[in-house]
Amino acid sequence: MNNNIAAIILAAGKGTRMKSDLHKVLHPIAGRPMLLHLMASVDALNPAKKVVVVGDKADQIEAALAGTAELAVQEPQLGTGHAVQQAEGALAGFDGDVLILYGDVPFVPAATMQAMIDRLGAADSPAVVVLAFEPADPLQYGRVITAKDSEGGDRVVKMVEHKDATEAERAVRLCNSGLMAAKARDLFALLARVTDDNAAKEYYLVDIVNIANADGRSCAVVKTDPGDVAGINSRAELAQAEAQWQAFRREEAMTGGASLRAPDTVWFSWDTELGRDVTIEPNVFFGPGAKVADRVTIRANCHIEGATIGEGCEVGPFARLRPGTILGEKAKIGNFVETKKAVLGKGAKANHLTYLGDVSVGAGANIGAGTITCNYDGYFKYRTEIGDHAFIGSNSALVAPVKIGRDAIVGAGSTVTADVMDGELRLVRAEQSVKPGWADRFHDAMRKKKAAEKK
Repeated sequence: MNNNIAAIILAAGKGTRMKSDLHKVLHPIAGRPMLLHLMASVDALNPAKKVVVVGDKADQIEAALAGTAELAVQEPQLGTGHAVQQAEGALAGFDGDVLILYGDVPFVPAATMQAMIDRLGAADSPAVVVLAFEPADPLQYGRVITAKDSEGGDRVVKMVEHKDATEAERAVRLCNSGLMAAKARDLFALLARVTDDNAAKEYYLVDIVNIANADGRSCAVVKTDPGDVAGINSRAELAQAEAQWQAFRREEAMTGGASLRAPDTVWFSWDTELGRDVTIEPNVFFGPGAKVADRVTIRANCHIEGATIGEGCEVGPFARLRPGTILGEKAKIGNFVETKKAVLGKGAKANHLTYLGDVSVGAGANIGAGTITCNYDGYFKYRTEIGDHAFIGSNSALVAPVKIGRDAIVGAGSTVTADVMDGELRLVRAEQSVKPGWADRFHDAMRKKKAAEKK
């Protein structure tokens, strides 16, 4: 734990532009709430304290955080400066460095946070460090007005919101991300002097910079890439953030030794793990909890979630691997096969049109086309066990709970309701009825009938 760092994360906004019953900061990116993306970066600094300032839908945030951070409530909501003040009680007695972050700005790298802390501890002892960026279009962002200090660095002369800025100030391209760092003792002392004397009648966090400057203290700026501080306030911006994250992850995957045949069509989850020499064909979707070992081929149009795929496996095309699936080395799942809580041993195969749920399949076993494990009776789930090198014929129904022994054969079209012993052949079919000439007589009769109707 770093006893010198605390983080305040602002998440009290109503997020009305999202038009959602889900709190804005809990909308997922790559299957993970945006707030938790940010918290993961914060955790990389191992801070002593984390305080999330909440307001609307606070119960949702509390549930998502699951006790990993303290909560402070902002009610009513009177601006960003007022929001940060609500964390003062939770940080009582803390005398270290404080990062101020936003729950809807999820992609701030831990390295950027550390750079802010490092700048705060520099020899010139700035009162506040501001994280700034230069977007292609400054839009409605607040501006950071700077000048060179005696050491040649950038000193913040003034912080101004867009609505309060002059035309000359709006011409400045350096914008305020809203993220700051300050010593705890400075932060709350400065906040106590902030007023709501502005166009919006709110307590602006940026005013602590102007107050510190008026006191003769210096404030510093750290610059970052615009993508690192992209805020999310609408569904459209959420989609843009998803696209940004996916583009980064695809590049990371290819750099790490995976081949993506059509990169833009592959979608990763936040925790997808890929080995080396993995080949992924177009239109593959990874949900949370997917782990892929070396030399795996995933063919087109597969959906993989909560599954572990062993070395040298082949999956798809058009396969769905659901949570609890574990594929042993060189196992094969073919087209239109669905698995759930299915463990396949080394070299086991299910090549076509099959459902394997709540099942263990032994090494080298072959599951024929159209096989299903009947694992649910409407109330409970039951398991099927298939032994090593067993052969399950096409269009078989294995009614769980049931065991198929090692080297056993289940004949095509069987419905198996009792255990099959090792090396046994099990055939469960109605006896075939053979009627020579019946089809010819049927066709003759039907043709005559049809001809008569035309007259």
